Amino acid sequence: MRSSSLLRATLAVALFSLPALAQQAPTTSSSPATTTCEHSDRGHGGHRGGHGLAKLEHRLDRRVSEGRLSQAQAEQFKTEARQLRDEMKAARESKGAPLTEAQREQFRERRHSLQERIRAAVAPRPQGA
Repeated sequence: MRSSSLLRATLAVALFSLPALAQQAPTTSSSPATTTCEHSDRGHGGHRGGHGLAKLEHRLDRRVSEGRLSQAQAEQFKTEARQLRDEMKAARESKGAPLTEAQREQFRERRHSLQERIRAAVAPRPQGA
């Protein structure tokens, strides 16, 4: 009898203290996966396609560090990608309405063209790596 009541008391203390301990635990990593997104109230955690330019910049930087792309080429591609993003944003905001299908197709073609030029400029990976 005593052991079962002792077990219940221990279990109750553990259940009540674990959430408090979890909130007090310090977070040492500051990676983007652990930070909260400003759009977290939206579906998919606000991460659906929201970081495309950052991902592109990261991939270009990684290819520069691997020696597959020069720094000047990477900066040029980053500038073109930012310009394309800004133009799309300005086109959306200028009308106050969604883009027309023709505008969307034009931006899609420009984006694919940029991606193809990036692929053509990147040197192939060494076979031994």
